[in-house]
Formats: sequence, structure tokens, C-alpha cells
Amino acid sequence: MQHKPLADQTIVVTGASSGIGLATARMAASRGARVVLAARSGAALDRIADDIVREGGQAVAVGADVGVRAEVEEIAARAVAAFGGIDTWVNVAGLTIYGPLAEVSEEDHERLMRTNFWGTVNGSLVAVARMNRRGGALINVGSVASDLAFPYQGMYSASKHAVKGFTDALRMELRLTDAPISVTLVKPTSIDTPLPRRARNYMDREPMLPPPVYRAEEVAHAILHAAVHPQRDIVVGGAGKLFVAGKEFAPGAYDHLAGQIAALQKRTMEPRRPEGALHAPQEDDTGHVHGDQPFPVLRTSAYTRASLHPLATASAVVGLGLAAAALLSPGRRGRPH
Repeated sequence: MQHKPLADQTIVVTGASSGIGLATARMAASRGARVVLAARSGAALDRIADDIVREGGQAVAVGADVGVRAEVEEIAARAVAAFGGIDTWVNVAGLTIYGPLAEVSEEDHERLMRTNFWGTVNGSLVAVARMNRRGGALINVGSVASDLAFPYQGMYSASKHAVKGFTDALRMELRLTDAPISVTLVKPTSIDTPLPRRARNYMDREPMLPPPVYRAEEVAHAILHAAVHPQRDIVVGGAGKLFVAGKEFAPGAYDHLAGQIAALQKRTMEPRRPEGALHAPQEDDTGHVHGDQPFPVLRTSAYTRASLHPLATASAVVGLGLAAAALLSPGRRGRPH
């Protein structure tokens, strides 16, 4: 399946007020697409949409909570009213919590699942209903946490596992009805966005993402590639693919990395904003694509760029598999349990 050129598409992007969503919306508009931006921060979205229009693009902003089905229906209605239809729908909206599972409140757990999982479900089902006859691309942004678990981000990992299961099942059901809709799951590794600053933080230190960290634009590039040239799954960041392959090869050895992973999620400074943006948007974090990672940020991923071209994918996966086997072999890490 191949879709329209990007310049002929209308693209809906949720979570478009910052990070990957904002990078995707700006990149799509710069390539000629008509963009519908959605997020809880309506005022910030209006400013972003105005900037895109001033630069010669086409954009409309819709303030909406993706965890509420009726508000997602309104996103679709506004897209149709403004541009006549929807060609690609990108579910990016997501939040995280840092802290031991037993210490996180039930209210916080539920809010995270409402955004990360139910927001993806709502967006996907609304998009499919709108594209079922004319065709299009559905792109869900999961994470390497769709395949891995991370200590102190347990519910985030659970939500991304759920997104993967839902996306895979929906893809199969669409095939049963021959719906002309492609379904892609994009799985980024650590990405330089404001996500850690926006997290609900139960830890005793400010959170950060474990290195290596990649630029948000690399994820946006993969998303927009899938909007025209669909692929089933795209991992952004060769390091993420390496750890996924390593866990499959030696899951016990990966479990033994829990201490190192937990340590890499904490900075030395005290937490600045423990509440984060879980229950309400933080306006000073909107409008920003990048975060403030203390490590150097990689501009591109050679693995991801290769995987976007089918003939190169097999050799890239084999190479990473061999590297993962060497990294996590029992001889190097001890006997797996």
C-alpha cells in the first residue's frame, strides 16, 4: 500500500503542543501537508498554528483531551470541516510517571492510562471510521517500552505494551475487511523532548532519559515516511532495537540491568515540579520540541534510516541481533534467570 504524496495530505497530529507531536506537525507543514494540531493546550496550539500559517503553511488547532472520546470526535469533525477529509492520523499524545508502582496513586495510574492507552484507542477508532472508505494511514506512537519494561516507569511501560497489543489487533481486523488503511506502530527509544520535565515525579531526584538520546525530528521523519510508504513497525534509535533484541535473547540478563537503568533515570538535582503535566498542561513546556538532556543528543539513527528502506532492513536487523547476542550473552553478564 502506498498513499498520497505528503503535500496532498491532511494530517491530524495529537499531542502536537510539544515534543514529537510538535516536531511532526511542523515538519509535515513544511513539506506542504495540511495539518490539524490537537492537544489539551488550546492557547499554545493557536500560537503554533498561527506560526505555521505565517510561514506559508496550512494549519488549524483543536484544543482537546484525547482521553475523552467526544473531544476526539470533535478533532475529526474540525479536520473535515477545514480540509475536507483526513489522510493520515498520528496518535502521539502521551505522558509518563516516575516512581515505584506501589507508591503511585490510583488516580495517577488511571490518568496515565486514560491518555496513553485510551487516547490512542479513541484516536484510532475515530480515524478508522473517517478513513474507512477513502483510505489513509493510521500511525500510533508507542515506544521501545512496548517491548521492554523500565523500573520506575512501570505504568508507562504497561500503557505502551497495551498500545502495541491494540494496534496489532486493529491491523488484523482491518485486513479482514480489506479496509484501505495502513497501520504503523512507531517505537522511539530515548528522545530529546520535554517529557521528563512534564512527568509526574515520585522520585527523590529530577528524572531524565537514559542515553543514548535521539532528536525528536528523527521520529517525525519516520512518522512522515510511514504516512506515504507504510511499514508495520519502525523502531527509532538503533540502541532501542539492540536492547529489545538482547532482551529476547536473554531476558534474565536484561532484568539484571534494573539497577543501572534506575540510576540512569535520576539526575543529581532535586525535583523541580513533582506534579508535572499529568492532570493539567504545563504552559511553559508547550511550544518546545526539545528537552534539556544532560547528554549529547544524536541527530540521526543509521539503523532507523536503513530500516525505512526494505532491502536494507534485513541486514540491519541481523547486525543488531549479533551485537545484542554478544552484549547480553551469559558469558559476559552471568547466567540468565
